[in-house]
Amino acid sequence: MNPVQASKGLALVTGASTGIGYELAKRAAQDGYDLVIAADEAEIERAAASLKEFGVQVQAMQVDLATTEGVQRLSSAVRSLGRPVDLLLANAGRGLGEGFLDEDLEAALRVVNTNVSGTISLVHAIGNDMRRRGEGRILLTGSIAGFMPGSFQAVYNATKAFINSFSFALRDELKGTGVSVTCLMPGPTDTEFFERAELQNTSVGQMKKDDPVMVAKLGYEAMMDGEGDVVTGWKNKLQSALANVTPAGALAAAHRKMAEPNDHKH
Repeated sequence: MNPVQASKGLALVTGASTGIGYELAKRAAQDGYDLVIAADEAEIERAAASLKEFGVQVQAMQVDLATTEGVQRLSSAVRSLGRPVDLLLANAGRGLGEGFLDEDLEAALRVVNTNVSGTISLVHAIGNDMRRRGEGRILLTGSIAGFMPGSFQAVYNATKAFINSFSFALRDELKGTGVSVTCLMPGPTDTEFFERAELQNTSVGQMKKDDPVMVAKLGYEAMMDGEGDVVTGWKNKLQSALANVTPAGALAAAHRKMAEPNDHKH
C-alpha cells in the first residue's frame, strides 16, 4: 500500500466504476489527486476500495446522473467537502443497440439524459465554480462515433456528436479564463459498454478493441496539457479524418455494417 501523499487537489470522475472512467480516476489518484467518484451501480464501492491504495482520499457515490436529482445530489456532496474541484472528468455514458423504432423509448431517452442532459448539468455547476476561481480542467468523453450517423446506434452516436460539438464550443467560450476543456474521442474500447448496450451480437461488438488503460492515459495527459481534443488509436484517427470528407449517407451505411445485429443481416 502506498503511503498517504499530500493532495494536489480534488478530481471528480463520473462513470468511474469500470472501463475508461475507472482508468481516468486511477490516473488522477496516481498523480496525487483526492477523488470523488460516481456511477449508477454498486460496483463504484469496489472501485473506491481499489483506488484508496494509491494513498489518496476517495469518496464514492452511487448516483443516477440521468436524473436532475442525481446531478444535484452529486454537486451538493462535492460542495459539502468545502474544497474546489480541480479536475472534472465527465465520463458517464450509456449506449443502446438495435434500430431506433425497435428500442424501448424510455431506454433511448435514458441514453440522452445520461450522455447529454446529466453531463451538461454537471459541467454547468462545476464549470461555474472553476470560472469564478480562474482555474480548473474539464475532460469530456466524446467519441469518434460522434463523427458519423450511427445506424443501429442512432441515439448514442447523436449524443456523442452533441458532446464533441459542445466541448469545442465551451473550450472557445472559456479562453482566457484559466479553465481548459478537452474532448477525449475514443473508438471502440474494451469495456463493459458493449455488453450493457446489448451490442455483442454485432461486428463492432466482436471486433478487436482499444485498451481502456491506453485511452485513459492519452485523455488524461491531453487534459493536463490543456489540449482541445485527442482521438485515440491510429485506426480511429484515420476514421475520424475520413468522416470529415465523406457524405453522411455513406457514413450511415458503413456504420450499419458495424452495428446491425448479426441476426438482422441477409
